Amino acid sequence: MNDASVQTLSSDPIARARALGPAITAAGDEIERTQTIPEPLWSQVVAARMPRMLLPRSVGGDQVEPWVYMRAIEEISRFDGSLGWNLFVANSAALIAPFIPLESARTIYADPRAVIAWGPPNEHKAVAVPGGYRITGEWYFASGCRQATWMGAHAHVVEPDGSLRLNRFGRPTTRTLLYPAHHAEHIEDWNTLGMRGTASEGYRLRDLFVPEEFSGTREDPTLRRDTGPLYAFTMPGLYAVGVVGVAFGIARAMLDAFADLAREKTPRGLVRLADNAVVQSAYAHREANLGSARSYMVETLRDIYDRADDVEPVGSEDRVALRLACAHGIGVAIEIADYVYKAAGTSAIFKGTPFERRFRDMHTLSQQIQSRDSHFEAVGRTMFNGDPDGTFL
Repeated sequence: MNDASVQTLSSDPIARARALGPAITAAGDEIERTQTIPEPLWSQVVAARMPRMLLPRSVGGDQVEPWVYMRAIEEISRFDGSLGWNLFVANSAALIAPFIPLESARTIYADPRAVIAWGPPNEHKAVAVPGGYRITGEWYFASGCRQATWMGAHAHVVEPDGSLRLNRFGRPTTRTLLYPAHHAEHIEDWNTLGMRGTASEGYRLRDLFVPEEFSGTREDPTLRRDTGPLYAFTMPGLYAVGVVGVAFGIARAMLDAFADLAREKTPRGLVRLADNAVVQSAYAHREANLGSARSYMVETLRDIYDRADDVEPVGSEDRVALRLACAHGIGVAIEIADYVYKAAGTSAIFKGTPFERRFRDMHTLSQQIQSRDSHFEAVGRTMFNGDPDGTFL
């Protein structure tokens, strides 16, 4: 993808993502084998501004609508689930920018290749000291850390008197500390069934000092600096949207590959798959299911975005609606992957087929926290009983 094509497509992130397809496909085996995004592909991804979709315009980002972001991640994931995953995580991490001082965010993102990576919060604690914090510990599941220029560590804060810093909800606050990536010692522990190219490995820090201005908390949308409907969404909500995009992309690719197979394959003793009435019906149902789940996601995102306030975060009802749409979409995508793998028969079991890596990637995604069936329980409970504390995701 040359500079001219990037410039031509600059107004359409979905088209830019789609244009990367041939380069992503060509690098797929290398991504899987080396657990990194190789050159020149990564430079092409950066030139297409894929890591900057959710970054605020105030620091050089594109600040796109969430349904456009979801569809762009879906397009990338049609070609490689690991790259789609790393890009959704990079965009999710970029959502820290409205919660730190503007100059700090500009320092980080002045580099056009800037990407932040981190692992989810755990029980580690940062010690408040003059001018910032000192932090020691280990974190895991840092997707995209091999492309990262900066990294982060989430921790509770221990005040000088030994007490834990509390947020406005009366709970221990979780603060995100940001630092140049070279300070992190990587723990090469990503030996997984699927999503191998994400290199979602662990990392450790040893008594690192992080200045106050390179820290912030993501837990309270009212603290954000940048206004507008995109940042009225909670970070967990937009994180789930990214997972849905990856899941939809993998499911879409598997359905397309199965359609190609069905036109060619005649199982022993049977008619061609494409002429089998059971296959025809089952395939049509999955097409409808995927299209319906996507439309449900887009409509939900548009509705919330259209009524979002420039300053106030979206309310509990909207957060519940988004969680339900995301949980449903992920579930539909997983079911489609299972159907295609089974329906493809032995054509799906060999390495290098259009099915086996995507099946492994989908079933690694299915184990992630966003894919929990318990989200339906939480949504249903809140629908019946409300959210009296206003803390639902």
